[in-house]
Order: sequence, then structure tokens, then C-alpha cells
Amino acid sequence: MEGLVILFLFAITLHNLEEALWLPEWSNSISKFHKPVRKNEFYFAAIFITSLAYLSAFFYLFFPDSTIAKYVLIGFLGSMIINAIFPHFIATIVLKRYAPGLLTGVLLNIPINSLILVKFFQNGDVELNGVILSTLLVGVMLLGLIPVLFKIGGSLTNQF
Repeated sequence: MEGLVILFLFAITLHNLEEALWLPEWSNSISKFHKPVRKNEFYFAAIFITSLAYLSAFFYLFFPDSTIAKYVLIGFLGSMIINAIFPHFIATIVLKRYAPGLLTGVLLNIPINSLILVKFFQNGDVELNGVILSTLLVGVMLLGLIPVLFKIGGSLTNQF
């Protein structure tokens, strides 16, 4: 399982890197749907959220018997699967334009995170209700954090 958790970190890192490279500029072209995000705001948020993912993975790896560590990691796994679909896949279809993060979301996050979840199920470590609940809790937390992180990132980078 440790190797798979490392693959999760690889996938989320590449996904957030893809977004960091292209999403800020892309967000300027869809301003009628979403407020554009500046590079430094996005970089700050992406680094922070990636760091949270690493923390969740490390806590699980170091404390594999911890129910909280396991379900926080599972929440991240589920949230990143959903993130590949909403907004990346849906935005690509609706806007008829590639949404940054779709490629890594579909080719990395969905298969790797799904494989890890399947292993959790096969090992009898989780039940569907726990996966759904942890995905919702972590997903809502991350969604709530994003505008706060953009604001903090904007104010920090405006200081320099």
C-alpha cells in the first residue's frame, strides 16, 4: 500500500503542477463564468493544498492504524477523483476548450486513486459509507479553503 500512496503523491503533484502552469492564464478567458485568478494566488493555494495532501499521506504511512489518518487520506483520494470530473471534465465540455488539469486528472488521479480505494476495499479497511463521508468532508474543506488561500496568497504576494 505504501507504494500506491507514493503514486497518489506523484499524481496530485503533477496535477497541481499542470494547473499551476496553465490555469491562471486560462481563467482569464473564462471570466464570464469564474473570477480570474492571478498566478501568485494560485501558486500559493496549489502549494498549500499539495502540502495538505502530503501531510495526509505521511500521517497514514506513519500511523496506518489511525482511523483519522486513513479517512483523511481516503477523503483526499475521493476528492481528487471528483475534481477530475467536476470541474475539469465538465468545464472542458461546457466551454468546448481544454480545462487545465483534465489530462492529469483523467490519466493519473482517477486511475491511481481508484486503485488505492479498491485496495482499501479488498483489505476490508473501509466501507462505502466511510469513503463517501470522508470524500464529502475533505472535499467541502478543500472547496472552502480555496478562496481563503487565494486571498491569503494574493495579500502575501502583494507584500513583495
